[in-house]
Amino acid sequence: MSCGRSSGLQIVEATTPPVLTLTGPVTRPQVTGLADDVRALIEAAGAAVVICDVAGIGPPGLAVVDLLARLQLAARRAGGWIRLRGPDPALRALLDLVDLPIQVEGEVEEGEPALGVEVEVESGEAAV
Repeated sequence: MSCGRSSGLQIVEATTPPVLTLTGPVTRPQVTGLADDVRALIEAAGAAVVICDVAGIGPPGLAVVDLLARLQLAARRAGGWIRLRGPDPALRALLDLVDLPIQVEGEVEEGEPALGVEVEVESGEAAV
């Protein structure tokens, strides 16, 4: 697996989450370094989320699930979480199968209404 790394951390705007691009195939020795990268991005950017671009990660398998679980754990320990960009449908199905809840970019978070949907209110109150 390779990762688009530069010398040092990138400077990002507070409103733009940092992006970590993951490409395959996944190898065990690189997992620790990528987990450290996720933790550093959250701490340096002050962001709550790191976008993991997995479009080029290759065929999904248990090694990919293990990597994503470790990245999610590292992000949680740093006070944030990861969100996937461009996951293959087979990867999403595998994550559902092993019950690993990772957000996917562009999906509505659980328990939140979709954008543009008004929440039902009591009569006399303004819509949210």
